[in-house]
Order: sequence, then C-alpha cells, then structure tokens
Amino acid sequence: MMTAAEVSADANMWVAAAVLLASYALIFSEIIHRTSAAILGAVMMVGAGMLMGFYSQQQAILAIDANTIFLLAAMMMLVAMLRPTGAFDYTAIVIARFSANDPRLLLVYLSLAVSLISMVLDNVTTIIVFAPLTVLICRILKLSPLPFLMSEAILSNIGGASTLVGDPPNLMIGSAASISFNEFLVHMGPPVAVVWVVTVALLLLVFRSQLKPGGTAMNVEHFDLEHAIRDVSLLWRVMFALLLVVVLFFLHHELDMFPAFAAFIGLSLALILLRPEPEELFGEVNWSVLMFFAALFVLVGGVEASGLLDLLGHNLADLARDPAKLLLAGLILMWVSAALSAIVDNIPFTVTMIPIIASLDARGTEVDALWWALALGVGLGGNSTHIGATANLIAVTEAEKSGIPGARISPLAWMRVGIPVTLSGLAVASAVYTLLFDYLRG
Repeated sequence: MMTAAEVSADANMWVAAAVLLASYALIFSEIIHRTSAAILGAVMMVGAGMLMGFYSQQQAILAIDANTIFLLAAMMMLVAMLRPTGAFDYTAIVIARFSANDPRLLLVYLSLAVSLISMVLDNVTTIIVFAPLTVLICRILKLSPLPFLMSEAILSNIGGASTLVGDPPNLMIGSAASISFNEFLVHMGPPVAVVWVVTVALLLLVFRSQLKPGGTAMNVEHFDLEHAIRDVSLLWRVMFALLLVVVLFFLHHELDMFPAFAAFIGLSLALILLRPEPEELFGEVNWSVLMFFAALFVLVGGVEASGLLDLLGHNLADLARDPAKLLLAGLILMWVSAALSAIVDNIPFTVTMIPIIASLDARGTEVDALWWALALGVGLGGNSTHIGATANLIAVTEAEKSGIPGARISPLAWMRVGIPVTLSGLAVASAVYTLLFDYLRG
C-alpha cells in the first residue's frame, strides 16, 4: 500500500507532466505564438508547483540557464555588428560560386562546414553565424532557405555530438567521467561519422524536389565580389573581437570559464572598438527567442523538481546493474535520452543521469558504455522537433525573418523531416554501438 508521501510524489509528477504536455500542445498547434505559449506554460508550472509544494519561484529562477541566454544575446549582437561590413555578402557569393550552381552541392558544403565547426565551437554559435549567411545565399540563388537551414541545424547537432566541447551535455559528461577531448572524439567519432553520412543522404532524398539543379536562375557571376565588403576597417575590428571569442571558446574549459562569459569578453571589446548606438544594437537581439528559452527552462525545471526525470533515471539504472543486460541498458538509455531530448532540454536529463551513472560506477558496475549511450542519445534526440535543440529554433526564427515565400518552417514541417532523420540516426548509432560495444565498454 502506498504511503501519503508516495501518493503526493506521484501526483506531483502527473501534474508536472500534464502542464508540460499542455504547453507543448499549445506551442506545436501555433494557436498563439510559441513564445506566448511557453510563457503561459511556465506561469502554470510555477503556479501548480507552488500550490502542490514541489516547485517554488526561487527554483524556477534558478532553472533558467543564464549561460545559454547570455551566450545567445552576446553572439546575436556580435553578428549584428558584423552584418553591415559586407562579410556575409562576400562569403555568400563565394560559397554560391563554389557550389557550381548545384543546390545539392550547396547543401552538402554548408552542412559539412557547420558540422566541422560545431566540433570545436558549440553548435548554437555556429548556427547564429551561418543562418543569416544561408538566407543571403538563398536570396542570391533564388532558392528556398528551408532545406538548407534545417539541414544545417540537424547536422550541427550531430557534428557537435562527436566532441567534448561540441555540445554542453558532452562537457558535463566528460567532466563527471574524467574523459579527455581525444578520448571523447575517438569513442564518439565513429558512430557520429556513420550517422552523419546516412543523415546527409536522407536529407538529400527528402529535399530532392527543392534541390533540383538548373531549376532556377542561379548564375552568380554578375555579382560584384570586389565591392561586396563595404567597410574594411569595421570588418577587421569586428573580426578581431570574434577571433578573441573563438580562442576563448577553445580554452574556456581549461580556464574554467562559461562560454557566455567568453562571448561577453569579445562583445565588450567590440563595443569599445566600434562604439555602436546601444538602442540600435539591442534592437538586433531577438528577444522573443531568449524569452522562449527562459520560459522553456522554467517548464523543464518544474518537471525535474517533480521527480519525474529522476524516476526514469533510476529505472534505467536498475536495468544496468545486471552485467548480462548492460548492452540492453545502454541501448534503452540512448533511445530514452533521445526521446526526452526531443521534448525537454537535454541538459536537465543529463544532469539527472550523471549522478545515477556515477553511483553505479561506485558500486562496481561497468559504466563506460553508458556514458557513450547517454552522449549519443542527448546529441541526436534534439533533431526530432523544432524546439528540441537551441540550434533548431535559431534556424526556424531566421527562416521566419527572411520573408522569402515558402521559407517558413512550421512545427509539423520540421517533424516530417526531423523524426525520420532522428529515428534513422538512432538506428545507425544503435547498430554501431552494438558492433563496437566491447570497445566502448572500456
């Protein structure tokens, strides 16, 4: 017979899950704007949590990942200062010419670029820079940016999953399990590389009707490359600040520095060198995106405070205690992590699972393979929905801002592509994980 405390805990989890699902239904239905829906859901979660005693206002404030919010704001302002220099125009024309007037090659080149950069920088920063550049390229080539923006976001998430610094959960896992950069790359590189190839092939197939070569006027030879850069002096000053940010991103884990603080150091330098009007600069920040993520963090924080994530984690841990079922536990962990990363932020689930897996290690259970399963799951799962990863929402927002007919990415349009891509990626990752299991377990 259940005690009163157990009944109360179950009620908390059911209420938190109900509020989350109702909020997501509102976000995906687009009855109201997704930011308004997320704020409404956050208020409901805090209200329900206070009423039932599982979530306070203080916990809600602490649930907001300030590192992510400030990183996004700083990079948006740096990109805004770079835009008037003409650097995007110049790069867009070069890439458009290099693609040999073939949209399929363009998609592969852009996807490869964001994937490689996401291995050494975080994927959010990569998409903030590449999304406006992609829209500009598509304007030049008279193409819809939809397939390119979606592919970049999806493949930046996949590329970032392969390294210690490519995705925040990876850094958390590496820190908890004392995994070095090289060790992370050696173990995650093979499955991620296979997933990347399969995903690119699938995206080319899915978007084949929008990537037909020769279907539009794509000759860009008449675009003036010589005069694309409009302000060389301004460009060098912004690039100097951005270079400092990139260097600090490389070193931030060694310097025990938050990525957001690294971005603000570069932003401070840019503000000194360029001295822009604050009102104009702040007007370039997409506050709707920042408020959406803040509200989403509050929502997910309520689910975490209710104990639901912890319950899921402990059930997985019970399975992993049996050495004969370790492979099964790893595969289940991968798929559950992916499923949850599609509907809640992958950071809270990673935070929940780390102490659980670490406790198994302390009891003598083999856990090396579980770390890799967790990293694969949270890295691939976010591709399912437009809000499953921060990079996805940046791509969606940039498509909306472009004003190009047919460029808007609806939640349903994303899921039509994202779910098959995620399922195929997980299936491939599971096969490679199974084949390399003895290697991955240590």
